[in-house]
Amino acid sequence: MTPTSKTIIFFGTDSFSEAALRHLIQAGYPVGAVVTKPDAPRGRGHKLMPPEVKILALQHDIPVWQPARLDEIIEPIKAFGDTIGVLSSFGRLIPESILQLFTPGIINIHPSLLPAYRGPTPIETAIANGDEKTGVSLMLLVKEMDAGPLYAQADYPLTGNETQPELYEALADLGGSLLMQHLPHIISGELTPHDQLGPVSYSRLLHKSDALADPGMYTAEQLARKVRAHLSYPKTKLTLLGQLVTITAAHSSPERTSILDVTCSDGHFLVIDELVGPSGRRMNGAAFLNGYHA
Repeated sequence: MTPTSKTIIFFGTDSFSEAALRHLIQAGYPVGAVVTKPDAPRGRGHKLMPPEVKILALQHDIPVWQPARLDEIIEPIKAFGDTIGVLSSFGRLIPESILQLFTPGIINIHPSLLPAYRGPTPIETAIANGDEKTGVSLMLLVKEMDAGPLYAQADYPLTGNETQPELYEALADLGGSLLMQHLPHIISGELTPHDQLGPVSYSRLLHKSDALADPGMYTAEQLARKVRAHLSYPKTKLTLLGQLVTITAAHSSPERTSILDVTCSDGHFLVIDELVGPSGRRMNGAAFLNGYHA
């Protein structure tokens, strides 16, 4: 079976899913349509902005569907005939009425080694927990969240220094490559999925309120990991010298190195390497001390 013998309907939204879509396009797969969320306001000006996958799809003349309700796309999908779905970071639950339209189904790229870290924030959770490795999983989508049988997985070793944006980009590319490696065999029926094995764990949805950090609730290493894990969202905010700031880079130390160091629950210190001050300007710890220490 050739890579172009089956029409693909792609479900995705952000830059993580954009990587998978780009792999499909570059490999010559016929993407019949891209399903994504409606354009949404972003930034301080709340300007209406399209999802990243919409921009890429339109650049390649691929139709883009942005339904308010997913049942609106049932008939358009049926019109394509024989289709397979690919989903990556879509952010909406797919109802059974959509799942049953595809053969063998919808293939989901999930950035963890399932059944570890089912749910919306597996990348952040792996960093925050100090894991030594993570990875990506290809699974057959089912109604229950991230519980479908697995086609393949790929490990990704962690150094302990990754930030969320760095790991996000690395796993997006790894997921796209894993899809390219196995999709022909999934389409042909040579590769069939197997049940997830091992202990199940979950990642949770993050909120703006998670940005506020109480150093007394974390060891210094845990707080440093939180800074890296939440660098994109919701970020990590601390009060330093009476000012609420956003910490963008930090590390732990058993000894105090500056009056700016933050004492944590284990008696060790969070050393501030970089922050965003009240003015909105990014600066290192020394610059903040010069500007705000009386």
